[in-house]
Amino acid sequence: MNRRALSASRVSGEDGFRWRGHEVSRLEGFSDAVFAFAVTLLVVSLEVPKTYAELIEAMSGFGVFGICFSLLAYVWYEHYRYFRRYGLETPWAVALNCALLFCVLFYVYPLKFLFSAALGRWQFPEHEARTIFSTYDAGFSVVFGVLFLLYLYAWHLREDLELTARERVRTLHSLTNQAIMVLLGLMLILGAQFLPARLVGMTGLFYTAIPLLYWLSGWFWGRRERVHRRAPSGAGHS
Repeated sequence: MNRRALSASRVSGEDGFRWRGHEVSRLEGFSDAVFAFAVTLLVVSLEVPKTYAELIEAMSGFGVFGICFSLLAYVWYEHYRYFRRYGLETPWAVALNCALLFCVLFYVYPLKFLFSAALGRWQFPEHEARTIFSTYDAGFSVVFGVLFLLYLYAWHLREDLELTARERVRTLHSLTNQAIMVLLGLMLILGAQFLPARLVGMTGLFYTAIPLLYWLSGWFWGRRERVHRRAPSGAGHS
């Protein structure tokens, strides 16, 4: 494979899914600016430390920043991949995109506060702890709920988008992943509200099950995708 073909294969999309969005639109540019602003809100300090004590204090916050940045980067990647895959800029897609950006900005401070509290081992009264975890879980559910609605909208337009059988399976796979995140967040809201006080702080550990849940989802939908792997690329129906 020559250099030009190799370069094209790296930027043309993902294997088995034709990317319908190519140029960065104004909608995506605006979205990237909002994500960048959200990351700015996570920064440990906007000022360069002037003393050793200030440096140590700033360094102590990089763990929290790293975790929060990783979560925001994942949401950004899901957003990026969605608009690359489907290239939708209809009024409904724009409205859902704006709702996602609004939720991301709202989510930033509960996200940073929770992980700062967890890593700093802050202690809270029972009612405050329940509210803190419930707020985080609600934000988590809403963000991925909007992503779920975006993918549901793409699924609704599958005929207009001329999705192949393999692309339809992968769209359903993405829908499943977003649903997993929403249901997990809702389940943990109930846990934060009704579990004994000593167990409220333990609910966050359930988020570590996400890789396993995603693996199970990938295994389930991967088997169905392999059925269509040899289907003609232009086939639009399963």
